[in-house]
Amino acid sequence: MSASKIIECVPNFSEGRDRSINDAIARSISGVAGVSLLDVDPGADTNRTVYTFVGSPQSVAEAAFRAAKTAFGLIDMARHSGAHPRMGALDVCPFVPVSGATMEDCVAVARAFGARLASELGLPVYLYEKAATSPARVSLADIRSGEYEGLPAKLAKPEWKPDFGPASFVPSWGATVTGAREFLVAYNINLNTRDKKLANEVALTIREGGRAAKDAQGNTRKDAQGNTVKVPGLLKDVRAIGWYIETYRCAQISINLVNYHTTALHTVYETAKAEAEKLGLFATGSELVGLVPLEPLVQAGRHFLAKQGKSEGATERELIELAVRSLGLDSLGPFDPDKKIVEYAARKAAGETAPLVGLTVSAFADEVSSESPAPGGGSVAALAGSLGAALSAMVGNLTVGKKGYEAAWAGLSDLAVRAQGLKARLLAAVDEDTAAFTAIMEAGRLPKASPEEKAAREESLQLAYRQASLVPFRSAELCLEVIHCAAIAAEKGNVNSVSDAGVGALVGFAGLEGAVLNVLINLGSVADKAFAADLASRAEGLVQEGARAKEAVVAKVRSLIQA
Repeated sequence: MSASKIIECVPNFSEGRDRSINDAIARSISGVAGVSLLDVDPGADTNRTVYTFVGSPQSVAEAAFRAAKTAFGLIDMARHSGAHPRMGALDVCPFVPVSGATMEDCVAVARAFGARLASELGLPVYLYEKAATSPARVSLADIRSGEYEGLPAKLAKPEWKPDFGPASFVPSWGATVTGAREFLVAYNINLNTRDKKLANEVALTIREGGRAAKDAQGNTRKDAQGNTVKVPGLLKDVRAIGWYIETYRCAQISINLVNYHTTALHTVYETAKAEAEKLGLFATGSELVGLVPLEPLVQAGRHFLAKQGKSEGATERELIELAVRSLGLDSLGPFDPDKKIVEYAARKAAGETAPLVGLTVSAFADEVSSESPAPGGGSVAALAGSLGAALSAMVGNLTVGKKGYEAAWAGLSDLAVRAQGLKARLLAAVDEDTAAFTAIMEAGRLPKASPEEKAAREESLQLAYRQASLVPFRSAELCLEVIHCAAIAAEKGNVNSVSDAGVGALVGFAGLEGAVLNVLINLGSVADKAFAADLASRAEGLVQEGARAKEAVVAKVRSLIQA
């Protein structure tokens, strides 16, 4: 995943029962260079399979088209049935910005994909969400209204002329909707009932679109223009319906969380749970269809920790584990974070590893002590800083919930969260520093037989030395933040752990000064003297500020210990 722009594609194909078809579509996706197929999630009852893959805009667009072309010869919508709403063999194909890409990039990809699908396969295609050509076509539910069975009549209406392709019914295919959107979380909540109507009652209550208003006689209310009057639902950016899944022997509230930044995943679960209980129902867990970003699970973990009166500054894996248990995400089957969380799955698919951080403490020390020049002082400095951050997180976590420190609980919980973030970034720098040194070694091995080769080699070396200076400089900046965290821990934290705050400041400063030494030694090989002088001056400034802050923390710790 080295491309500068990374987008995600999540096509939903109307086939979830025939594995040979699912596998053929998957092969057509994974066969495109530059694409990582992260997940294939078939559903027999819905008769639908959700694929998730990432890559550069060009490679993702190619993979999406090849998948559609494969499905064109294998799926026959005239014979399709399933619990999920659908209007086509490739029912919906959204493109989502992930890293370095904008929504505008994804809109361009969706429009090019739709045009190609219509041109080469002769299919009707609609654009939705951010790529929509009119307000009436923003919502997928509005476009899909009437589903496959109502499509012939819909295509005959001028207002529903496709954005691309013929306004004619293709029985084997139906129509496809494509577009660009934010990350959509497909999420189902399980209920202890098989009654689809009861599940739908909860769905109508929580979804943003709400339900039709009724008069005293139970008739649908209309406004002066004859439009149905709606009672808004409770949750913004939430779409939901109720259905029954025979495989699970339970009804579910099937939810599309359109924007988890607006409405958190845990808010959806807790609201649905509360509304279900008003009907005498109980939520027995939930499931995520396809992949989910890391952030909503981390948010959920922190939320449930706070409800327990504990610090929110737990480790990332602890937060995920708590979220999974609290939301019941493992109630229908195992929840594997490395396969279900998009960031983890993308790193694994791309073969990205952190070999040093993954070692045991003794193995890391052995590696440092070997004759290999890397890992060296830069990696060790980053590790020292991460340990300093970990100590501040520990003090924060030991303070929250402790009697006598109630006034500090909120602030120390925030401190623990901040320190955990610093710890993670510095741990990443352990391997980044070694990678930067390795880049210098590789540049030095480039050929230099001709003037052109010499020039290319020198350019590569200069880029590598600059990067090898910037990586430890960023580590030094982070280590300064570590010392400031230790100061808060010493000032407001559990006095029984004040020595830990002091050690955090000391190893944080060791990491800072060690990182700066690595900045300076690499700057000696940088030809751009103005750049080198500026970065060296800024690095020395970090050392001076860090030294003052460290001494203040140590003095505070000593005064409390000796009191």
